[in-house]
Amino acid sequence: MGEHRDQFQSRLQQINRKHMAMSGGYSAKMRPDGLLVIKPHRVQSRISARTLVFLAAFFLLFKGFLMAALGFDSYDERVRTLAVGSVVERAGAYIMQADPVSVFIAQNIGPVLR
Repeated sequence: MGEHRDQFQSRLQQINRKHMAMSGGYSAKMRPDGLLVIKPHRVQSRISARTLVFLAAFFLLFKGFLMAALGFDSYDERVRTLAVGSVVERAGAYIMQADPVSVFIAQNIGPVLR
């Protein structure tokens, strides 16, 4: 009796999974043999590649602005201070270290700020 209950529960879980997948939308196509096949739509990410590019550009502009506002020596000293901290601070130091793009941005923004 327990075996039949387990089979029933697994079938019920399978039906629930299919129902959840189909709740996001589905498409039906007929195969050449006449069988109608229904497939759920794939879930697309809400974050597009364009958004990621804008986020990366904003971050590089922010780093360049900080470098120009603080000065390169002061900025490097602050990053070195972060590098001796906790794991999160070391990760921040790695991300905030000077790179060629942000240095170029800082060099071009610097004269405007002064």
